[in-house]
Amino acid sequence: MGVAGSLTIVMYHYVRDLARSRYPRIKGLDAADFAGQLEYMLRHYQPVRMEDVLAATRGEAELPPRSILLTFDDGYAEHFDVVYPLLDRLGVQGSFFPPASAVLDGKVLDVNKIHFVLASQPDVNVLVDAMERRIAELSAQFELEPVPALRERYAKPGRYDPAEVVYLKRVLQRGLPEEARARVVDELFARFVSADEAAFAAELYVSLEQLMCMKRHGMFIGSHSYDHVWLDSLTPVEQEDQVVRSLGFLEQVGVERDQWVMCYPYGGYDASLLDVIARHGCAAGLTTAVALADLGRPPELARIDTNDLPVSVDAPTSEWTVAA
Repeated sequence: MGVAGSLTIVMYHYVRDLARSRYPRIKGLDAADFAGQLEYMLRHYQPVRMEDVLAATRGEAELPPRSILLTFDDGYAEHFDVVYPLLDRLGVQGSFFPPASAVLDGKVLDVNKIHFVLASQPDVNVLVDAMERRIAELSAQFELEPVPALRERYAKPGRYDPAEVVYLKRVLQRGLPEEARARVVDELFARFVSADEAAFAAELYVSLEQLMCMKRHGMFIGSHSYDHVWLDSLTPVEQEDQVVRSLGFLEQVGVERDQWVMCYPYGGYDASLLDVIARHGCAAGLTTAVALADLGRPPELARIDTNDLPVSVDAPTSEWTVAA
């Protein structure tokens, strides 16, 4: 088993041919780099299945040295078109976590609206100006915090994004009251990306039938909530609703309820949510904490990002690989 019962879990989102896509500025992994990263993993790690990981958390089995698990968030169409065929050919399992509403309801998730708004313009200041103008216009109606106060709170550089990008993301993710936030996000998406949300969603997300196909061929499908919201911002009753409805979706895919796994949207969870998922038989939970996963804490399994590992088989060994 890895060090102190640890496991390397890698988190993916967009995996696409970026140069030939309509939005080459989207922050994702190029398909060719994904293939190279898989070669690196097969050289330095031993890929394992989610079922193996769950058995290890129960003390029923041990994982091999340098075990690695691949996880894919948000249910994008490229997970079926690009990722799944390659994993299937190599005999590697992927664990996929689609939000139910993205698959079933023909709506673009707010998180993705923000991503594509950002990818639509080379100058983020154009987007920030449009957002701030709209906030100022809605300020009296919704009693919004002044723009300078929002900027002071959220305009700080992140792990991968400069301060202005983090500022726009955080304000539009959770910095405004729900109704105002939704209105600003929708207006920016319609203006800079597409006025036909249903058509965009149909192109962006995997279908229920594709998920069923992936599961039949050995891929693991888990919960990413129903609406991809910050679950730690909800009341216990609202958390229960998100979990129960997402489990209904998993049943449509063919997932058994006794060994299901939760992937927390945005990495947000709290004690109340952990109680809710435990009552519903959740076997493990995936966070966005950047670390090797501690198998002794199955509801709080950390993950590293795809950007933390090389994308070439001949690349120097990563510090995360050494740590494993």
